[in-house]
Amino acid sequence: MTRRLSREKLVIATHNSGKLKEISALLAPYGVDCVSAAELGLPEPAETGITFIENALIKARAAAKAANLPALADDSGLSVTALGGRPGVYTADWAERQWFENEAAKKNAGGRDWYMAMGKVEGMLCGIGAHVDRSCWFSCVLAIAWPDGDSATYEGRADGTFSWPPRGEKGFGYDPVFVPSGRDLTFAEIDPEEKHAISHRADAFAKLVAEQFGS
Repeated sequence: MTRRLSREKLVIATHNSGKLKEISALLAPYGVDCVSAAELGLPEPAETGITFIENALIKARAAAKAANLPALADDSGLSVTALGGRPGVYTADWAERQWFENEAAKKNAGGRDWYMAMGKVEGMLCGIGAHVDRSCWFSCVLAIAWPDGDSATYEGRADGTFSWPPRGEKGFGYDPVFVPSGRDLTFAEIDPEEKHAISHRADAFAKLVAEQFGS
């Protein structure tokens, strides 16, 4: 039987304010008391995995161990069909301004440049040709870890099209260039409530809710 979360405090293992806001909003109806890794001053572990599942578990387990509380981590990314699924698990890396010797040096340099990352994808697509396939998808893995080592993972996906130029200011990351299937607006243009209903994170979260909070 899958272990279930209690209504005790849950660490959201992220230092990304946009991701924290989105996950907290999804958890709000279930009465879970959330606190972020950033609020607790927890370090960000090196994401050395080669899959979304591996990286999500790395983050969740590190936070659970450090805080001695259950922890929820997300690992997500954009995959572009014409680029062979890239950037995929390296989505955030494409937004790095440069490589740094350590995490402290990265923070001092100001973090990530998402417009640069989106422009890199666009440049590669343009290099393939005018009629390039612009289909893409967002993937999300949510991992729960307990201090004693137990864990569970949930996978979600949202399909769409890579659009240029970026549009909208309501999202974060690659949201301004992602138009979900069947829609005309990007994830950064639609209301957050609507995005919560159709996003890759919402898909993964629905599976988590069914197992963790369902009857």
